Amino acid sequence: MSLRSSKEDGVMEYRQIQVIGGKGNAPGQFATSLRSLAADAHGQLLAAGDSEIKVFDAAGRLKRRWSTARPVHSVAVAGDGAVYAGEERQIEIFDGTGKLVNTWRDENLLGRVTAIGFAKDGVLAGDAADRAIRHFDRNGKFRNNVGKDNPVHGLLIPNGVVSFAVDAHGVIHAANPGKHRVERYLPTGALLGHIGRFHGTDPAGFGGCCNPTNVAVGDRIYVTEKAGPRAKVYDFSGALQAVIASAPFDPNCKNMSVAVEKDARGVVYVADTVQLAIFAFEPVTV
Repeated sequence: MSLRSSKEDGVMEYRQIQVIGGKGNAPGQFATSLRSLAADAHGQLLAAGDSEIKVFDAAGRLKRRWSTARPVHSVAVAGDGAVYAGEERQIEIFDGTGKLVNTWRDENLLGRVTAIGFAKDGVLAGDAADRAIRHFDRNGKFRNNVGKDNPVHGLLIPNGVVSFAVDAHGVIHAANPGKHRVERYLPTGALLGHIGRFHGTDPAGFGGCCNPTNVAVGDRIYVTEKAGPRAKVYDFSGALQAVIASAPFDPNCKNMSVAVEKDARGVVYVADTVQLAIFAFEPVTV
């Protein structure tokens, strides 16, 4: 599916340029799971799957890999290059080479860590077990919850994953699929607003019981959906910019992690959770 949208400098579309990984036992493949993607400041892509972190260069070549203590649900790269891996009841912190430097453990606050992000002076962890985002200081001391101050005491996540991203201003953009929207929060937990609406056929809306499932933020807001799976991009006001893709994904995919390169190329990576492959899409202006 392709959708064009007007921009000041032309028309936005995306084309598929690469497939990375895939199901298998080779070093650059994934045996049973592909759960999370993160792009670092050096054009590298980190992928969390099975009980490993894999690092790929811009050409899709595997650069390094290392094991995690438990099956990994999320991966993120801090400004200093440290790699955070979210797992059951803990977060492991590695240096850029994969050397373990710290482990945060908490039976109650880190039930199942499906997303990690960074505020100005803190670390944010999405705990799917409690449907909330935890805000810690850089030493792992708990500060406050985000997304729980509402009548249902948390984000509505029938898909079982908390997904969020932090923009350049420190604002958290969290998927709330049960409400068919992406919500904006301050790290203090204050709700600033949201984008999105329910619609069964209009691509600008979110259909089904619970979409969008995953979100990333760069110069725009990037989301993925399930049933059927697709990736889309919105501006910060909530206007749909493009449907990035839907055709390459296995129809049974859900919780497809999405990441966007931090450089001018703006390549978008989407994890197919059935084929265990990473699809890369490049914006083109026509």
